[in-house]
Amino acid sequence: MAEVDMQSAQHYVDGTWMSGNPTVIGLWDHATWLGSAVFDGARAFDGLAPDLDLHCQRAIRSARTLGLEPPVTAEEIERLAREGIRRFEPGTHLYIRPFFWAVDGEVEPAAASTRFTLSLGVAAMPEPTGIRVTLSPLRRPTAETAPTAAKAVGLYAHSGMAVAEAHKRGFNDAVMLDQLGHVSELTSSNIWIIKDGTALTPIPNGTFLNGLTRQRLVKLLTAAGIPVVERSIRYQEVLEADEAFSSGNYSKVQPIIGIEQRSLAYGPITQRARKLYWEFAKTQLA
Repeated sequence: MAEVDMQSAQHYVDGTWMSGNPTVIGLWDHATWLGSAVFDGARAFDGLAPDLDLHCQRAIRSARTLGLEPPVTAEEIERLAREGIRRFEPGTHLYIRPFFWAVDGEVEPAAASTRFTLSLGVAAMPEPTGIRVTLSPLRRPTAETAPTAAKAVGLYAHSGMAVAEAHKRGFNDAVMLDQLGHVSELTSSNIWIIKDGTALTPIPNGTFLNGLTRQRLVKLLTAAGIPVVERSIRYQEVLEADEAFSSGNYSKVQPIIGIEQRSLAYGPITQRARKLYWEFAKTQLA
């Protein structure tokens, strides 16, 4: 994930738009030391904002999963996001981040103390230059051991450890397995492989978020006549894939051009998936 330009960022805080990187969370806020915080990430680019409503709805669900009580509705978040988009030059590439956190509580967060901010920062959509991946020694937690159904801030420490280890070995990202040894996802995006003309992706099993871009691609590929299969996948199948790509909000569709020491082409189905997504995005005005 590329960096968001904080100097030009805009933030909605307590009824006011602020710029830069304002200090809002306190040192003793529950989220600061006990992790009661969630976020979501949406995108605006070229006058488009694909699935913005769904991202706002998921932000609300994530907050409630963590025991927070959002002080705004999904519809209010979407309205504010569109207002924020208009504060930038038309067509600017933006990362849009609703954020909820608890101020008070003991070990359990006090739901009534939940606060909300909305941030928009300039972040160019990455070109499909491709990434190289390796197998992570870390494994994804299950729904019984972590709040895997939410975009919880605390889960990303684990992702950070995994991607840092991959970087040390010269890779861009890592494939993470679940506790049973099946492929779960990459460190912060969903994974797809192509074999014999079929698009395969891990079936949601409580160890990773069923990404909104992932869900959209299932529909788009199926409608285009490309077989899509959601099932358990072994890492050996990733190693033997004809093509592979990642899907996620930040980059949308990014080809995987290398798995371990093996190179992969930016193949026809991956290219089709990206084209289909951009065609869909053009129906989603900001």
